[in-house]
This record gives sequence, structure tokens and C-alpha cells, in this order.
Amino acid sequence: MLKRAFFSVILALLAIFFVDYFVGISPIRTSKNSEEYSKDTLLAKPILKYGIPVDSFYIEKGSLRYGQTIGNLLLDLNVDPEVVNSLTLVSADSFDPHKFKAGNHYEVFRTRDTLAAVRYLVYEDSPVDFVIFDISDTLAIYPFKKEVTTVRRVDESAITSSLWETMKQKNINPMLALELSDVFAWTVDFFGLYPEDKFKVIYDELYVDSLPVGLGTIHAAWFEHRGEKFYAFRYEQDSVASYWDEKGNSLRKSFLKAPLRFSRISSRFSGRRFHPVLRIYRPHSGVDYAAPAGTPVMAIGDGVVIDKGYNESAGYYIKIRHNSVYTTGYNHLSRFGKGIAEGVRVKQGDIIGYVGSTGYATGPHLDLRFWMNGKPVDPLKVKSPPVEPIRPENLEKFRQAITPIIYQLDSITPAGDSLRASR
Repeated sequence: MLKRAFFSVILALLAIFFVDYFVGISPIRTSKNSEEYSKDTLLAKPILKYGIPVDSFYIEKGSLRYGQTIGNLLLDLNVDPEVVNSLTLVSADSFDPHKFKAGNHYEVFRTRDTLAAVRYLVYEDSPVDFVIFDISDTLAIYPFKKEVTTVRRVDESAITSSLWETMKQKNINPMLALELSDVFAWTVDFFGLYPEDKFKVIYDELYVDSLPVGLGTIHAAWFEHRGEKFYAFRYEQDSVASYWDEKGNSLRKSFLKAPLRFSRISSRFSGRRFHPVLRIYRPHSGVDYAAPAGTPVMAIGDGVVIDKGYNESAGYYIKIRHNSVYTTGYNHLSRFGKGIAEGVRVKQGDIIGYVGSTGYATGPHLDLRFWMNGKPVDPLKVKSPPVEPIRPENLEKFRQAITPIIYQLDSITPAGDSLRASR
């Protein structure tokens, strides 16, 4: 009897197994598959743009027309006038309406139904900064920043013409020319570059959505100018970052090499020069920089404005006393910089005026004068003293920091072609 019962149970279990295996009606397996499907569905992330799920909307693109405001744009998009008025009141507290410029792009997010109602308007202030107008249940305006990716670059080249043109030819961001000119402003004469001059630079380039949007920090650079080599290393001393040479001397000197960026010398310091207006020979105790009218003129060093005015010869002019030894003058200006007046203290690099052709001038240029102990000297031959170097207690750490960078710079051989690398 027990044997029959035992065999009956065995046969029943075998029957269940075969039905489950071949027919596939197991409730346990079905439940498990359902759980996995539900989990995959829940884990599927929506595609976001500006933090908005784009799958839920139709997107239209456009750009602001001249004279068009955000309010007018929303009305043109058939947004309810009362909503536009409320949104305008919200924006009055948060955003200056004058910041929205004609030509800047925007995107409109519409619902995916027959109404195609506007729910978001995204205004592009820059490739990084955006303003989102939320027109959903609760009206709101808030900023949005895209993620900026930093890529380390190494570039090098021999100079073919100007630094700017060389970088364009080598497919390097030409704005790097301006940055390098700032780093080496006190050591390299960018108005007199030679075709044999060379540079190497380690810097950061900034990207948004895989598109370059600007330059970051220059970490180190090397410039060979007229056979002389100059290093620049970015290093912090007392929490202030600056550029130093390989010996720890600051690249920032008491005076800039020139008061203008990327111009050219049209006339040098001379004891006998033929004056183009007066048509006579007489001394020229300055250096003329030819540049387009309106080009900003910078103070080449810290100091105090001791004279500002106009005369028949110099036109609009400014004089700056830098210390008990040096004074500089800036002639033929078209106008003065904002806030420039006698007794005003200026910093190196401050814009003090703009290139013009006032006074005895045949064309727009700046006549730079330099006096040492009251006597005129050639501005191009003034030896500018450096500012405070790396202090002795910081020198060992500085050397340790720059040693691998020197090796990296020296291992790159400028061959006329740009070497682009990232790490």
C-alpha cells in the first residue's frame, strides 16, 4: 500500500515537471520575467536637454530678431498674454531684459499633442550659459549652465609671420596668441618677432558638447625670441598665481614691453628724423606704434597720472609718473580712458586712452615717450627690473614642481608643424 502511494506521488511530480518544461506554464518563471521587464523599464533614463526630458516635447529652434523682446517672442508663439505678463514680472526681478540680444539662439519645447502648447523657452546667452523660461504649471525663470570639459593641450610651432597668423595656419586657436602675449608681455617683443622664433605651450582648452568654447589656463610655455630662450611656469605663491622663469624670477616686470597689442613700430627713437608733417629733420625722442584708430592704449606700469591735456604737437596726451626714476608719455590719442584724470593712480595694463591722429600726425598711431631721471631714453632699450621672485623658503618646492614640466617642454622639438596632444 505504501509502495503504491509512493509511486503515485513520484508519477505526479514527474507529470508536473514535464508539463512545466515542455509547455512553459510555470507561474514562477512568468513572474520572474515580469520582474526583470519592469526593472529594465524603470531603469531606462529619459534623454535630457537643459534638464528637460526631450522625448516629451517637439523642439523648435530660432534666433531673436532685432528689436524683439522675450515677451514679444512668447506672444508670437501663442502663449497666453496673461502668462506672458506674469512671466515678465518674474523676469524683472531676476534678469535684465537688455541682456537678451538680437541674433542669439533659442529653443522652444512644445507638447506632443494637438495643442502643441509651449512649456519651455530656452535662451542661449553663450555656449555655456542659458536662461530657461518655465511656462508649465508654475511659472519660473532660472539659469542653466552646460558642463564644460577641460582638455590639456600641447602646441608648438616656428613663427612664419605674426604669432596670430602662425596659429591660424597651424590650426591652433588664435586666441592663444593673446594669452601668450600676456604671459611674455615683459620679456618678448611681439612687435619684432623673427621668422626663426619658436614657441611651445602647455594649456587647457575648454569644450562644451565636443565643441571648443575657449581657452583655460596656460600651465607652462617656452618662447625662443631672437636666439634667446624664455620659460614661463604658472605657480602659486601666497595663494596668488603668477608666471615665473626656471630660476624662480617673476616674468612680471615693472613695465610692459609695449602699450598696445599686435601693432607695428612705424618710427623709432632717433636723434634726427624727418618729420612727416613739419617736413624738417629733428630729434624723435619716442617710438611710434601704428595701429587702427580706437585701439586701446594701456599703461605700461603702475603709476600716477601727472598730466593730461591737448597741445598742437602731441594732440591729446597723457603723462604717468611710475616712480622717482621713470615717467612715460602717450601722444596723439583720439580720446582718454574712463576715469583718467590728473592725480588718478593707474595699474599696469589699465586702458588709459585710445589710438588717434590728433596733433601733428599723418595717420592713427601712438607716440610713446619714456623719461629716466627727467631725460628722454629709448623705450625699447629700457631694462625693466623684475618684481619679487620666488622666496627662498618656497624655492625647493617650486623646482620640484617645474622639473617634469621642463623635461616635457624640452622633449618637444619645434619642426614648423603643430603638435597637438591631449592627456
